Amino acid sequence: MDWSRFAQQMASMARDLLAQESVNATLARITASATELVDGCDAAGILVLHDTKVETLAPTHRLVTDSDLLQQQLGEGPCFDTARGSQGERIFRIADLTGEHQRWPAFAPQAHALGVGSMMGFLLFTDDEEFGALNLYSRKPGAFTEASELAGWMLASHAAVAFSSARTHAQMEHAVATRHVIGEAMGILMGSRHLTEDEAFNVLRRYSQESNIKLREVARLVCEQGSLY
Repeated sequence: MDWSRFAQQMASMARDLLAQESVNATLARITASATELVDGCDAAGILVLHDTKVETLAPTHRLVTDSDLLQQQLGEGPCFDTARGSQGERIFRIADLTGEHQRWPAFAPQAHALGVGSMMGFLLFTDDEEFGALNLYSRKPGAFTEASELAGWMLASHAAVAFSSARTHAQMEHAVATRHVIGEAMGILMGSRHLTEDEAFNVLRRYSQESNIKLREVARLVCEQGSLY
């Protein structure tokens, strides 16, 4: 591998990631970069594990989605092992899936039948409820070398920062939008029922609790209908 050229590509990719306008665009650039920059990588995607439910983000090929869904259906596979691990492993590299039948007796042969020869995965984030990893796939066994792993790790490091920044930005935008719609709903209630600001907010909050509907959705209903009843 030409590491000088690779370093230039990584620098360009890092700038490109931070310039993306949305979380989805950031994720798509991350997975596309994996297929461009990591030797042996035929496909890439980001797997988010919510307890036992799998979500596939920005897959570059159907193979990624099928493999992730297979792990969810079977409840086993490299991402499940990494998410459940207590040692804090941040990377896994599977040289040949045909040699992993004992480790994953259901997943290994079925993933190989899908066309997966070898895999690598890099932890992007983990918390009490979610686990996220950048997964790279090759149709050939033994496709990923130590150089591939190093390149993938460097990409994942940049990706984790960009992903975190994008998620934070999206959460902030959502919070601002939520405050706006709640404020608008409160204004409607204050005008129609002659309530104070606190009274209007309490009306929304009580309806949310009694109906088991999120406060934002209650506010949206008020904005659309002009009232709650």
